[in-house]
Amino acid sequence: MAAKITPRLIELTYEAALKSFWRKEALRKFLRACHVAESHIATWSTDESKRDFLDRTFHKLQASDRGKALAYQMAKSLSEQTSFPDLRNWEDSAQKITDATKAVSELKAYLRSQDEEIRSEREREEAKARAREERQQIQRSLTDKSNLQQRLDALHPAVGTQQGGYDFQDWFYDLLDFSEIQNRRPYVSNGRQIDGSLTLDGTTYLVELKFTAGQAAATDIDSLRTKVDDKADNTMGIMVSISGYSSIAVSGASGRQTKLMLLDAMHLYMFLSGSISFSEIISRVRRHVSQTGEAYLPAADFNG
Repeated sequence: MAAKITPRLIELTYEAALKSFWRKEALRKFLRACHVAESHIATWSTDESKRDFLDRTFHKLQASDRGKALAYQMAKSLSEQTSFPDLRNWEDSAQKITDATKAVSELKAYLRSQDEEIRSEREREEAKARAREERQQIQRSLTDKSNLQQRLDALHPAVGTQQGGYDFQDWFYDLLDFSEIQNRRPYVSNGRQIDGSLTLDGTTYLVELKFTAGQAAATDIDSLRTKVDDKADNTMGIMVSISGYSSIAVSGASGRQTKLMLLDAMHLYMFLSGSISFSEIISRVRRHVSQTGEAYLPAADFNG
Protein backbone atom coordinates (compact mmCIF):
# COMPACT_ATOMS: atom_id res chain seq x y z
CA MET A 1 0.00 0.00 0.00
CA ALA A 2 2.80 2.46 0.84
CA ALA A 3 4.16 2.14 -2.69
CA LYS A 4 1.09 3.92 -3.99
CA ILE A 5 1.40 6.99 -1.75
CA THR A 6 3.21 9.56 -3.86
CA PRO A 7 3.10 13.38 -3.71
CA ARG A 8 0.96 13.45 -6.85
CA LEU A 9 -1.58 11.01 -5.40
CA ILE A 10 -1.89 13.06 -2.21
CA GLU A 11 -2.35 16.22 -4.25
CA LEU A 12 -5.09 14.71 -6.44
CA THR A 13 -6.87 13.08 -3.48
CA TYR A 14 -6.76 16.37 -1.59
CA GLU A 15 -8.22 18.26 -4.56
CA ALA A 16 -10.96 15.68 -5.20
CA ALA A 17 -12.04 15.72 -1.54
CA LEU A 18 -12.07 19.53 -1.46
CA LYS A 19 -14.11 19.83 -4.67
CA SER A 20 -16.54 16.95 -3.98
CA PHE A 21 -17.87 18.22 -0.64
CA TRP A 22 -18.82 21.87 -0.09
CA ARG A 23 -20.44 21.46 3.33
CA LYS A 24 -18.22 20.56 6.25
CA GLU A 25 -20.70 17.97 7.57
CA ALA A 26 -20.68 16.14 4.22
CA LEU A 27 -16.89 15.96 4.33
CA ARG A 28 -17.03 14.67 7.92
CA LYS A 29 -19.35 11.84 6.86
CA PHE A 30 -17.01 10.88 4.04
CA LEU A 31 -13.97 10.82 6.35
CA ARG A 32 -15.85 8.64 8.85
CA ALA A 33 -16.84 6.26 6.06
CA CYS A 34 -13.13 5.96 5.18
CA HIS A 35 -12.40 5.10 8.83
CA VAL A 36 -10.49 8.25 9.70
CA ALA A 37 -10.26 8.25 13.51
CA GLU A 38 -13.15 9.96 15.27
CA SER A 39 -10.66 11.45 17.72
CA HIS A 40 -8.98 13.25 14.82
CA ILE A 41 -12.26 14.43 13.27
CA ALA A 42 -13.24 15.83 16.68
CA THR A 43 -10.26 18.22 16.50
CA TRP A 44 -11.92 20.08 13.61
CA SER A 45 -12.96 23.38 15.17
CA THR A 46 -15.83 25.45 13.81
CA ASP A 47 -13.54 28.25 12.65
CA GLU A 48 -11.10 25.96 10.78
CA SER A 49 -11.66 25.75 7.02
CA LYS A 50 -11.97 22.52 5.06
CA ARG A 51 -8.70 23.30 3.33
CA ASP A 52 -6.75 23.73 6.57
CA PHE A 53 -8.28 20.62 8.15
CA LEU A 54 -7.46 18.52 5.10
CA ASP A 55 -3.90 19.84 5.19
CA ARG A 56 -3.55 18.55 8.78
CA THR A 57 -5.29 15.29 7.97
CA PHE A 58 -3.13 14.34 5.00
CA HIS A 59 0.03 15.31 6.85
CA LYS A 60 -0.94 13.02 9.72
CA LEU A 61 -1.99 10.14 7.47
CA GLN A 62 1.48 9.96 5.95
CA ALA A 63 3.09 9.36 9.35
CA SER A 64 2.09 5.67 9.61
CA ASP A 65 1.39 2.65 7.41
CA ARG A 66 -2.23 2.60 8.60
CA GLY A 67 -2.57 6.25 7.68
CA LYS A 68 -1.16 5.62 4.22
CA ALA A 69 -3.65 2.79 3.76
CA LEU A 70 -6.47 5.16 4.73
CA ALA A 71 -5.19 7.79 2.29
CA TYR A 72 -5.21 5.21 -0.48
CA GLN A 73 -8.73 4.09 0.47
CA MET A 74 -9.88 7.71 0.33
CA ALA A 75 -8.36 8.04 -3.14
CA LYS A 76 -10.13 4.90 -4.35
CA SER A 77 -13.49 5.95 -2.85
CA LEU A 78 -13.27 9.44 -4.37
CA SER A 79 -12.31 8.06 -7.79
CA GLU A 80 -15.41 5.83 -7.82
CA GLN A 81 -17.87 8.73 -7.42
CA THR A 82 -20.41 9.13 -10.21
CA SER A 83 -22.51 11.89 -8.64
CA PHE A 84 -22.09 14.70 -6.14
CA PRO A 85 -25.19 15.08 -3.93
CA ASP A 86 -23.57 17.74 -1.71
CA LEU A 87 -23.04 20.02 -4.70
CA ARG A 88 -26.68 20.14 -5.75
CA ASN A 89 -29.08 23.05 -5.23
CA TRP A 90 -26.44 25.82 -5.16
CA GLU A 91 -26.63 28.81 -7.48
CA ASP A 92 -23.41 27.64 -9.11
CA SER A 93 -24.05 23.89 -8.84
CA ALA A 94 -23.15 23.35 -12.48
CA GLN A 95 -19.72 24.91 -11.99
CA LYS A 96 -19.13 23.07 -8.71
CA ILE A 97 -20.06 19.72 -10.28
CA THR A 98 -17.89 20.43 -13.31
CA ASP A 99 -14.89 21.18 -11.08
CA ALA A 100 -15.52 18.07 -8.95
CA THR A 101 -15.93 15.85 -12.00
CA LYS A 102 -12.62 17.10 -13.41
CA ALA A 103 -10.81 16.51 -10.09
CA VAL A 104 -12.22 12.98 -9.78
CA SER A 105 -11.37 12.16 -13.41
CA GLU A 106 -7.75 13.24 -12.90
CA LEU A 107 -7.52 11.13 -9.74
CA LYS A 108 -9.02 8.09 -11.47
CA ALA A 109 -6.64 8.45 -14.42
CA TYR A 110 -3.66 8.71 -12.09
CA LEU A 111 -4.69 5.60 -10.12
CA ARG A 112 -5.11 3.69 -13.36
CA SER A 113 -1.70 4.74 -14.67
CA GLN A 114 -0.10 4.04 -11.29
CA ASP A 115 -1.49 0.50 -11.23
CA GLU A 116 0.09 -0.10 -14.61
CA GLU A 117 3.43 1.31 -13.50
CA ILE A 118 3.82 -0.91 -10.45
CA ARG A 119 2.90 -4.28 -11.96
CA SER A 120 6.38 -5.65 -11.57
CA GLU A 121 8.14 -6.05 -8.22
CA ARG A 122 10.96 -3.80 -9.38
CA GLU A 123 8.55 -0.99 -10.16
CA ARG A 124 6.83 -1.39 -6.77
CA GLU A 125 10.19 -1.09 -5.00
CA GLU A 126 11.07 2.02 -6.98
CA ALA A 127 7.71 3.53 -6.05
CA LYS A 128 8.42 2.89 -2.36
CA ALA A 129 11.78 4.63 -2.64
CA ARG A 130 10.21 7.62 -4.39
CA ALA A 131 7.53 7.84 -1.70
CA ARG A 132 10.15 7.93 1.06
CA GLU A 133 12.29 10.53 -0.74
CA GLU A 134 9.42 12.78 -1.71
CA ARG A 135 7.37 12.58 1.51
CA GLN A 136 8.62 15.97 2.68
CA GLN A 137 8.11 17.58 -0.72
CA ILE A 138 4.35 17.14 -0.96
CA GLN A 139 2.77 20.34 -2.19
CA ARG A 140 -0.72 21.58 -1.74
CA SER A 141 -3.20 21.57 -4.61
CA LEU A 142 -2.59 23.56 -7.80
CA THR A 143 -4.88 26.33 -6.46
CA ASP A 144 -2.71 27.23 -3.41
CA LYS A 145 -1.57 30.78 -2.71
CA SER A 146 1.81 30.37 -4.35
CA ASN A 147 0.19 29.21 -7.55
CA LEU A 148 -2.41 31.99 -7.41
CA GLN A 149 0.33 34.61 -7.12
CA GLN A 150 2.32 33.11 -9.99
CA ARG A 151 -0.80 33.13 -12.16
CA LEU A 152 -1.58 36.76 -11.32
CA ASP A 153 2.01 37.82 -11.99
CA ALA A 154 1.87 36.04 -15.35
CA LEU A 155 -1.31 37.95 -16.28
CA HIS A 156 0.22 41.43 -15.98
CA PRO A 157 1.55 41.57 -19.59
CA ALA A 158 -2.05 41.01 -20.75
CA VAL A 159 -3.50 43.99 -18.83
CA GLY A 160 -5.87 45.89 -21.09
CA THR A 161 -6.60 42.97 -23.43
CA GLN A 162 -9.91 41.17 -23.76
CA GLN A 163 -8.34 37.76 -23.13
CA GLY A 164 -6.51 39.16 -20.13
CA GLY A 165 -9.86 40.29 -18.73
CA TYR A 166 -11.36 36.82 -19.14
CA ASP A 167 -8.31 35.19 -17.54
CA PHE A 168 -8.39 37.64 -14.64
CA GLN A 169 -12.05 36.84 -14.14
CA ASP A 170 -11.26 33.10 -13.90
CA TRP A 171 -8.37 33.86 -11.55
CA PHE A 172 -10.53 35.95 -9.21
CA TYR A 173 -13.15 33.24 -8.77
CA ASP A 174 -10.44 30.65 -8.18
CA LEU A 175 -9.26 32.97 -5.39
CA LEU A 176 -12.77 33.01 -3.90
CA ASP A 177 -12.98 29.22 -4.12
CA PHE A 178 -9.58 28.94 -2.41
CA SER A 179 -10.86 31.26 0.33
CA GLU A 180 -14.07 29.18 0.63
CA ILE A 181 -16.20 32.26 -0.02
CA GLN A 182 -19.59 31.39 -1.54
CA ASN A 183 -19.70 32.86 -5.03
CA ARG A 184 -21.46 32.81 -8.35
CA ARG A 185 -19.53 33.24 -11.57
CA PRO A 186 -20.61 35.71 -14.31
CA TYR A 187 -24.24 35.71 -15.35
CA VAL A 188 -26.87 37.90 -17.04
CA SER A 189 -29.68 39.55 -15.03
CA ASN A 190 -32.43 41.61 -16.65
CA GLY A 191 -30.31 42.01 -19.75
CA ARG A 192 -27.29 43.26 -17.77
CA GLN A 193 -23.99 41.39 -17.73
CA ILE A 194 -22.93 40.78 -14.11
CA ASP A 195 -19.30 39.83 -13.50
CA GLY A 196 -20.51 37.52 -10.73
CA SER A 197 -21.20 37.80 -7.03
CA LEU A 198 -19.98 36.67 -3.65
CA THR A 199 -21.74 36.24 -0.33
CA LEU A 200 -20.03 36.88 2.99
CA ASP A 201 -21.50 37.28 6.49
CA GLY A 202 -25.05 37.45 5.13
CA THR A 203 -24.35 40.15 2.54
CA THR A 204 -24.30 39.54 -1.19
CA TYR A 205 -21.90 41.65 -3.23
CA LEU A 206 -22.17 42.11 -6.98
CA VAL A 207 -18.67 41.94 -8.43
CA GLU A 208 -17.23 44.23 -11.11
CA LEU A 209 -13.74 43.34 -12.38
CA LYS A 210 -11.54 45.84 -14.22
CA PHE A 211 -8.37 44.50 -15.83
CA THR A 212 -7.56 47.65 -17.76
CA ALA A 213 -4.34 49.58 -18.26
CA GLY A 214 -6.00 52.80 -17.10
CA GLN A 215 -7.61 53.54 -13.76
CA ALA A 216 -11.31 52.84 -13.27
CA ALA A 217 -13.31 55.96 -14.02
CA ALA A 218 -16.50 57.58 -12.75
CA THR A 219 -18.48 55.93 -15.57
CA ASP A 220 -17.41 52.51 -14.28
CA ILE A 221 -18.65 53.45 -10.81
CA ASP A 222 -21.99 54.61 -12.23
CA SER A 223 -22.41 51.32 -14.10
CA LEU A 224 -21.86 49.23 -10.97
CA ARG A 225 -24.13 51.45 -8.87
CA THR A 226 -26.96 51.00 -11.39
CA LYS A 227 -26.62 47.21 -11.19
CA VAL A 228 -26.62 47.27 -7.39
CA ASP A 229 -29.61 49.61 -7.17
CA ASP A 230 -31.65 47.11 -9.20
CA LYS A 231 -31.18 44.43 -6.53
CA ALA A 232 -32.42 43.79 -2.97
CA ASP A 233 -31.64 46.27 -0.17
CA ASN A 234 -28.94 44.10 1.41
CA THR A 235 -26.99 43.89 -1.88
CA MET A 236 -23.71 45.77 -2.18
CA GLY A 237 -21.11 46.08 -4.92
CA ILE A 238 -17.40 45.32 -4.99
CA MET A 239 -15.22 46.63 -7.79
CA VAL A 240 -11.73 45.18 -8.21
CA SER A 241 -9.59 47.35 -10.48
CA ILE A 242 -6.08 46.08 -11.17
CA SER A 243 -4.90 49.62 -12.05
CA GLY A 244 -6.65 51.46 -9.23
CA TYR A 245 -9.08 54.38 -9.43
CA SER A 246 -9.16 57.99 -10.45
CA SER A 247 -9.84 60.46 -7.65
CA ILE A 248 -13.17 61.28 -9.29
CA ALA A 249 -14.12 57.60 -9.30
CA VAL A 250 -13.32 57.25 -5.58
CA SER A 251 -15.30 60.37 -4.80
CA GLY A 252 -18.23 59.18 -6.90
CA ALA A 253 -18.31 55.81 -5.16
CA SER A 254 -18.24 57.36 -1.69
CA GLY A 255 -20.95 59.16 0.20
CA ARG A 256 -23.73 58.75 2.71
CA GLN A 257 -25.22 55.23 2.62
CA THR A 258 -22.98 54.13 -0.24
CA LYS A 259 -23.30 50.47 -1.20
CA LEU A 260 -19.99 50.30 -3.06
CA MET A 261 -16.54 49.03 -2.04
CA LEU A 262 -13.36 49.47 -4.07
CA LEU A 263 -10.40 47.06 -4.10
CA ASP A 264 -7.21 47.20 -6.16
CA ALA A 265 -4.09 45.12 -6.87
CA MET A 266 -2.55 45.98 -3.49
CA HIS A 267 -5.48 44.35 -1.68
CA LEU A 268 -4.98 41.20 -3.75
CA TYR A 269 -1.25 41.07 -2.99
CA MET A 270 -1.94 41.72 0.68
CA PHE A 271 -3.92 38.48 0.68
CA LEU A 272 -1.36 36.61 -1.41
CA SER A 273 1.44 37.63 0.94
CA GLY A 274 -0.33 35.74 3.71
CA SER A 275 -0.74 38.68 6.06
CA ILE A 276 -4.56 38.59 6.06
CA SER A 277 -7.34 36.42 4.66
CA PHE A 278 -9.46 37.68 1.76
CA SER A 279 -12.59 37.46 3.92
CA GLU A 280 -10.91 39.76 6.46
CA ILE A 281 -9.97 42.23 3.73
CA ILE A 282 -13.58 42.48 2.59
CA SER A 283 -14.81 42.81 6.20
CA ARG A 284 -12.22 45.51 6.96
CA VAL A 285 -13.20 47.61 3.94
CA ARG A 286 -16.89 47.05 4.76
CA ARG A 287 -16.36 48.45 8.28
CA HIS A 288 -14.53 51.43 6.82
CA VAL A 289 -17.40 52.13 4.42
CA SER A 290 -19.94 51.89 7.26
CA GLN A 291 -17.92 54.13 9.58
CA THR A 292 -16.82 56.82 7.12
CA GLY A 293 -18.88 56.59 3.93
CA GLU A 294 -15.61 56.22 2.00
CA ALA A 295 -15.74 53.39 -0.53
CA TYR A 296 -11.96 53.00 -0.80
CA LEU A 297 -9.54 52.06 1.98
CA PRO A 298 -5.98 51.71 0.61
CA ALA A 299 -4.17 48.57 1.70
CA ALA A 300 -1.45 50.75 3.21
CA ASP A 301 -4.01 52.26 5.61
CA PHE A 302 -5.35 48.98 7.04
CA ASN A 303 -3.48 49.49 10.29
CA GLY A 304 -4.38 53.12 10.54
